[in-house]
Amino acid sequence: MSKTVISSDKAPAAIGTYSQAIKAGNTVYLSGQIPLDPKTMELVEGFEAQTVQVFENLKAVAEAAGGSFKDIVKLNIFLTDLSHFAKVNEVMGRYFQQPYPARAAIGVAALPRGSQVEMDAILVLE
Repeated sequence: MSKTVISSDKAPAAIGTYSQAIKAGNTVYLSGQIPLDPKTMELVEGFEAQTVQVFENLKAVAEAAGGSFKDIVKLNIFLTDLSHFAKVNEVMGRYFQQPYPARAAIGVAALPRGSQVEMDAILVLE
């Protein structure tokens, strides 16, 4: 099976040895996104703004793959403070409609560049 690299200039450029996403067959694996503004490559400020930026970054990569949030079947959320979980749910409700993707929310000690939230996703394209 061949792999296709997916990238978007509307999301932060990869800052390591990885791709923004890889398409294998009709499945797209989106790498973790942190709340970097793709224009400045700086973290946005505030938890809600960080969460919105992560969703916007994921959206840009999903669209570059020919998909949308409707195609996400699995979403992983990494938080440095699980007390922000209710806010994540609120913001997520702005981006997703039922049927919602399968999801995990994981508390972690730290994230790259001091981010408070990171997410990755799996899409299945029709």
